[in-house]
Amino acid sequence: MISRATRIADIQPFRVMALLARARELEAAGRDIVHMEIGEPDFPTPEPVIQAVQVAISGGRMHYTPATGMPALRQAIANHYRHEYALEIDPGRVVVTPGASGALLLILGALLDAGQSVLMADPGYPCNRNFVRFLEGRSRAIPVGPESGYQLTARQVADHWQADTRAVLVASPANPTGTLLPVDELAAIHAVVRERGGVLIVDEIYHGLVYGAPAQTALAVSDEVIVINSFSKYYGLTGWRVGWLVAPPDWVADLDKLAQNLFLAAPTPGQYAALAALGPTTRPVLEERREAFRARRDYLLPALRELGFVIPVIPQGAFYLYADCRRFTDDSLAFSEALLEEAGVAVTPGLDFGHNHPERHLRFAYTTSLERLEEGVRRIASFVG
Repeated sequence: MISRATRIADIQPFRVMALLARARELEAAGRDIVHMEIGEPDFPTPEPVIQAVQVAISGGRMHYTPATGMPALRQAIANHYRHEYALEIDPGRVVVTPGASGALLLILGALLDAGQSVLMADPGYPCNRNFVRFLEGRSRAIPVGPESGYQLTARQVADHWQADTRAVLVASPANPTGTLLPVDELAAIHAVVRERGGVLIVDEIYHGLVYGAPAQTALAVSDEVIVINSFSKYYGLTGWRVGWLVAPPDWVADLDKLAQNLFLAAPTPGQYAALAALGPTTRPVLEERREAFRARRDYLLPALRELGFVIPVIPQGAFYLYADCRRFTDDSLAFSEALLEEAGVAVTPGLDFGHNHPERHLRFAYTTSLERLEEGVRRIASFVG
């Protein structure tokens, strides 16, 4: 048997994907499954987007684009920052990527040498640590809890910074907790990182899906911050695979070079879809869907608490509830598997999100209709007695 690279053993799969595969098997056998496991909006691609892409395809405009993205899309993204945040962003700082994952790969590829480390919160999105490992870096996961809204603090960053630390990666709103990082704390973290000669990377892919005061972009804190965003969540274009990043001007040539070599460019149909998603005819559709997500959160949060799940922080954004399930189990993976098999409800075990007591946490995604969430709660109630 031909040996594999050592890194392969260190990169863990999403356990939720195995649960999803099993859920699909059960559905194929005739079972009805309530899906609360996958972080993918259940709404279809907005009709204005479909129409715009059809026009582009029928016009034969499906050739390669520049590695940094179509100029019109880069300009539209820059305009988005003007309209949403009152910030003037040079479109030359915008790099369009194959999803937010492509953006993170470019940034870390331009930033990390072997053995250098990145600080990040635990719990957190699993791809972050796996990308760092893929590039022969080291992720340093810092345990966070409800006292900080499951977000890193400037004090933690200062305390955990080491000689090999190169960057700090935060997410606001965050996956799996849905919490926001306050702007003053974000500024304090940036001050610590800047003083130590590092880079602050901010994942903003759930911007737009915020249910109180609008979130402020980290670009308002400093032009030195690198921001990642995506058309997958608020815009609902998951399968179109388009994201973007905004970087300081002196980074763009290196990011362009990496993009040319790693994936050439984001998918051309996806870029036309993204351009239409930013248009005025799509916005009312997206806002209607955001309100639907808010209604789902406002139903599911008290419903789960009433059953006995502990959710100490109300998520301000995204579409997740990160729940302590200790009242019912000390093994969230076994609990989620039994819940699927016996009750027909799919949820994500905490093991996907790090090492900070994952055995006593579950993530519930409200990415299905309110009626299906109500059915799921009825089944969970019966399951836990």
